[in-house]
Amino acid sequence: MNHLRKLRISSVLKWVSVSYSHNSFRPSRTKLWAIGSSDIVQNYRFYRTKRNDRKILEEKSQFPPTVRRQAQAALLEYLHSTRGLQFVDAEHISRNSPHFLESLLKRVDSESQGVGSVARYLRYHPINEFEPFFESMGLHSSETSLVLPPKLMFLNDDQVLMQNYHVFCNCGFPRDKIGKIYKEAPEIFRYGRGVLESKLRLFGEVGLDQSTLVKVIYSNPYLLVGNADREFLRFLEKLRSAGIEHEWIWKQLLKGVSYNWSHLFEVLVLFGKLGFGDEQLGKVIGNSPELLFESSGRTIFLIMGFLWKFGCTQHKIYSMFSQFPQIQTGKFLKNLHNCYHVLIEIEVPVEEIGSIFCSDPLLLGSCSLKKADSLLRTLNSGKKRLCKMILEDPQVLKKWVLGARVEPLPTAEEMQRSKEMKTKFLLSLGFVENRGEMEEALKAYRGKGLELQERFDCFVNAGIDPKDVSTMIRVYPNILNQTKDVIEAKIDFLVNSLGYPLSSLVSFPSYIAYNLQRTKLRVSMYNWLKNQGRVNPNLALRTIVACSEEAFVRTYVSRHPEGHDIWEKLKKDINPFD
Repeated sequence: MNHLRKLRISSVLKWVSVSYSHNSFRPSRTKLWAIGSSDIVQNYRFYRTKRNDRKILEEKSQFPPTVRRQAQAALLEYLHSTRGLQFVDAEHISRNSPHFLESLLKRVDSESQGVGSVARYLRYHPINEFEPFFESMGLHSSETSLVLPPKLMFLNDDQVLMQNYHVFCNCGFPRDKIGKIYKEAPEIFRYGRGVLESKLRLFGEVGLDQSTLVKVIYSNPYLLVGNADREFLRFLEKLRSAGIEHEWIWKQLLKGVSYNWSHLFEVLVLFGKLGFGDEQLGKVIGNSPELLFESSGRTIFLIMGFLWKFGCTQHKIYSMFSQFPQIQTGKFLKNLHNCYHVLIEIEVPVEEIGSIFCSDPLLLGSCSLKKADSLLRTLNSGKKRLCKMILEDPQVLKKWVLGARVEPLPTAEEMQRSKEMKTKFLLSLGFVENRGEMEEALKAYRGKGLELQERFDCFVNAGIDPKDVSTMIRVYPNILNQTKDVIEAKIDFLVNSLGYPLSSLVSFPSYIAYNLQRTKLRVSMYNWLKNQGRVNPNLALRTIVACSEEAFVRTYVSRHPEGHDIWEKLKKDINPFD
């Protein structure tokens, strides 16, 4: 009998040694939903601890590799033959609990039994099997003491734990990664028979494959806690109706952030009440995932509540979310609060503050304003003047954000001098002083009088008659609100790149107000359609550029079967970052 026992231990030692040297274990391919205790032996995987951790431990170990391999074999024999654990479990534990083995060898050595007598030591000194078990699951040796059951030593005495452990193993979860799930959500391992299988099966029923399931649950163990799985699936179905694919959701979940699925579902319902249809909702959420997922949607409720206090209408809030910028919702809410405090500190009337928040919530939420005292100091201005500027044009807040260089406002004398120069310039164009037309022009033209003259001269120097320039300005005053460099660049592009005569600018002065990308895109598409013989070859520049994009696509792009493809290609080439 003893001879047979020695022969068996010897064969196990030889098997472990060969396996260690070749290190050629390969995981079997398991079917995700074929879950059951009868499959455990057939459908198993072997996993090793991280090579770096093992290498460091081996370098620090006071025992040679041969002794450690013998100890592994003895532990395997003890767990499988003596304690009755399944061979796959015993093998994995013995190979993936190096810290426990090191401690075991030290105990054996301290009792002067010889480091090669681990098998004999285990025969008379039962171990707490949960220590190597939890370590083999991926928990650090310092963490195992925190999760050890207080009154148990043997794994087979906790059949519920082992049953749920095997469910994870059979579903393809790496054995040495299950410890993270146990550490973050230990209650999962107390489920009765069939509960965990049914939860995992739900994910399979919505199209989640095995490898993605492992990644998602590993990153988000809480999905299996309580009713989180059913709340998640309800949320998932709501997003599916909005046209959002499941793969997009899995990408969000792999970030490993904990979410409250019930709250997220309520956010989607709230968006519906605001007026978002399924298609619109899918587009908004798809473009800005953080709008939904940040803080499980809690910030969305806070933003809405904040704006509703100022009387912001449902339509305005709908419009704000439909154009929501690429910014975290928490940052957006913080900006709203900061803007409110700045407006209070510079003594903007309360009713005016409410009006600003109701008309421009998107602006206020996008601006990270400097503090009020910093603005007053940098702008060299008093509160009344600052208040007046904001009430006249809230867009001025964009210039006072953190990181922007803020120049001091001109003094009263400088403003008076600038007004005199602007008046002189306008008189030269034929305006009559002290008339309503003159006052409107003074408000319409931004910039100093000298700058307005420079911009006027840009058109004259390009070859346009001064009388025609004066007419252009009266027809479309905003052309003088462009800087000198911008005007020169747009005239050069019109003549030298697009090949249009200067006379087209006289008949279409608002060309100067459109950006170059828009003009280039429209003209490029028009030229392609013209070469295909699908449009009038003599269309005026105004006709091509001034209409809305929707009208341009409907009227011209749709005339050719390939029109939409060419249009999208040109958009990518001309506006690669749009």
